[in-house]
Amino acid sequence: MERPQIAILGAGIFVRTEYIPRLAQISQLFTLRAIWSRTEESARGAVDIAKEFFPEVECKWGDAGIDDIIQDASINAVLVVLAAQFQVDLSLRLLRGGKHVLQEKPAAASITELETALSSYNSLITTLPYQPIWAVAENYRFEPAFVEGTKLMADIGDLLNFQIIVEAPMNSSNPYFSSSWRHSFTGGYILDMGVHFTASLRMLVGCEITSVSAMTSHVDTTLPPPDSMSSVIQLENGRSGVLVTVVSSKTLKLLWRFVGTNGTLQINFENREGEYGFLVTLFMADGESRSSFYPLSGVNEELKAFFHDVSQAILKKDESFRAEPRMSYAEGGRDLVVIDAMLESGKKLGALVQVKKT
Repeated sequence: MERPQIAILGAGIFVRTEYIPRLAQISQLFTLRAIWSRTEESARGAVDIAKEFFPEVECKWGDAGIDDIIQDASINAVLVVLAAQFQVDLSLRLLRGGKHVLQEKPAAASITELETALSSYNSLITTLPYQPIWAVAENYRFEPAFVEGTKLMADIGDLLNFQIIVEAPMNSSNPYFSSSWRHSFTGGYILDMGVHFTASLRMLVGCEITSVSAMTSHVDTTLPPPDSMSSVIQLENGRSGVLVTVVSSKTLKLLWRFVGTNGTLQINFENREGEYGFLVTLFMADGESRSSFYPLSGVNEELKAFFHDVSQAILKKDESFRAEPRMSYAEGGRDLVVIDAMLESGKKLGALVQVKKT
């Protein structure tokens, strides 16, 4: 199977601290050709880190650097890891140039942009010999804990209710606090982070979200509004539950709890002796329980899946292969519309809002 030749657009914190180390662990699956940023200084900073693992990687920056990547027919795929406001336009430029794209979440900066992007992407089949892959990097769908949790949902019987609690301190000590784009981004950290929790919820319950009602508040003025959101969620199967998100907390807690007729499934984010991951616990009606801890590996798994899909696309050069549905652009869009509906409801003081279908 042919190894994809790839480039990375973006040289920020997530590229330097997550993408480059994770890519180094699976370097046998691809060849890293270039890293691009808007400025030479930023691009060189990331390239200097990457050269330890990828000595041949080239530095690209500015408009000329983007053009070089698009026009280089040997580059098959591009990882787009930029501020959310700029990702979609650049992703579409790359797709029109025949590149396969893995774009960081969220899928778009607004619903209008999402709808326009989907229309543009779907029309590519009329101008290109095949439709390139457009994937969204939603690593929660690839976390082993959520893959296992999805299987265990059958053991709790019919779902009665669910609760998701998110306490995520996004204060000045958090490295992502300094990312200015999140502070000028509608929905701020609640939207950027929130798609993880709608993705995991939709995956675990196996159905869509039809309507939401949310109350929002803005207490910490160093953060973009809102910094707290409490949402009641209605599923298409008739069940309901809550998602409570606070990004101005001083404590870190991520908890999923699904209550069924035969038992309860709980997933907790934990730090075990310096290793972060998720503890999955199944509580049964007879009082018995069983637990398993799964270290974080979703970013690695999603990257592996993307490179596998690109290799298949290179080999078949047509629509006969099927890309991984968990990371499709449309799937990422469905995560986004749920958070957007919650934010809209919050502005309307908790009014019921129907979730748009994409």
